Amino acid sequence: MKIGLVVQRYGLEVVGGAELHCRWVAEHLAERHAVEVLTTTATDYLTWANEYPVGPTQINGVAVRRFLVERPRRVESYDAVANKVCFFDHSDEEERRWMDEHGPYCPALLSHLQANQAGYDAIIFFSYRYWTSFYGLQVAPGKSLLVPTAEHDRVIYLRLFAPFFKLPAAVVYNSPEERDLIQRVTGNEAVPGDVVGTGINRPAVIPVDEVASRLDLLGDYLIYIGRIEPEKGCAVMLDHFLRYQRETRSSLTLALLGKGTMEISENVHLRLLGVVPEAEKLAALARARLLLMPSRHESLSMVVLEAWMMQRPVLVNGDCEVLRGQVLRSGGGLYYRRYEEFAEALDLLRSEPGVADALGRQGHAYFQTHYTWDAIMAKYERLLARVTGA
Repeated sequence: MKIGLVVQRYGLEVVGGAELHCRWVAEHLAERHAVEVLTTTATDYLTWANEYPVGPTQINGVAVRRFLVERPRRVESYDAVANKVCFFDHSDEEERRWMDEHGPYCPALLSHLQANQAGYDAIIFFSYRYWTSFYGLQVAPGKSLLVPTAEHDRVIYLRLFAPFFKLPAAVVYNSPEERDLIQRVTGNEAVPGDVVGTGINRPAVIPVDEVASRLDLLGDYLIYIGRIEPEKGCAVMLDHFLRYQRETRSSLTLALLGKGTMEISENVHLRLLGVVPEAEKLAALARARLLLMPSRHESLSMVVLEAWMMQRPVLVNGDCEVLRGQVLRSGGGLYYRRYEEFAEALDLLRSEPGVADALGRQGHAYFQTHYTWDAIMAKYERLLARVTGA
């Protein structure tokens, strides 16, 4: 089977959740099918500046074809139209202008799809909110799968998305909560689909015994992994943690792994470690007391799955329906909605390490049942067969 995958950014340096999700799925599909990824030359989702060369290349054995972003994002015009469509009465034309400004505006990719769609048995689009998916899926919807990676935010309520979500041959949902949200908002219940999610690629060697000295992570610590920015709940998480430190005077450390847009001052209890190799990240997770996940908007948290793969519990923002649902289904952690619950959860998991370990084991069992690559790819194969009639 010849399968095309369309995603806004793609590359080993691109570590966004949806983009990494796409890359891992592409690599596993390529074990059985002829796969080609269609993407842009951009690496930065805030600017869409062209960084990679145009044309074909190979990444981890997968064919990749890159197309030039014709219009990098213009902050002034984007912010104005985004504010209008999200918070005020607006026209359909303003929604279409938001999509063009949001980007990545890549007519060459769309032209390639229009000219070559007959050569693909199926096309999989990642992330509903980007220009490449919104217009690309309309080329051959009858052979297209959509992986929405939708979050409960204002954008999904834009009028242009209600008909869009009824177009694909099938939808590949990340969680039951994401499916329920999309169906409630867009009325696409008649479109076939399945809750699939993603597996996690595990390095052959994870240096658990060496990571403490490598990263200078000594003693009892919590860990956060991801983009360090207010939109991911990090400002509130830091406020909660620093208040907890002041009130308890514990020796606990919070280690932050990832790229950040916030100004944060390191101290003895707050460590900024940046982006580290995958094996070291998982090793640091394995030694942590727990993973903190403070985001309010997720379709599926890959780092929560990574924590459970490493048998560690999670403490998540209960205002996120997806995270709360995952914790309740798995028994792999706790959730909080305000500081008092955050503090009580930390008190429990610090004073009762056996409880923390038990939650981590339950999360691991849930991961092994639902998120191994064999389970994930079996669902993809069923959806692809439905689309192609194979």
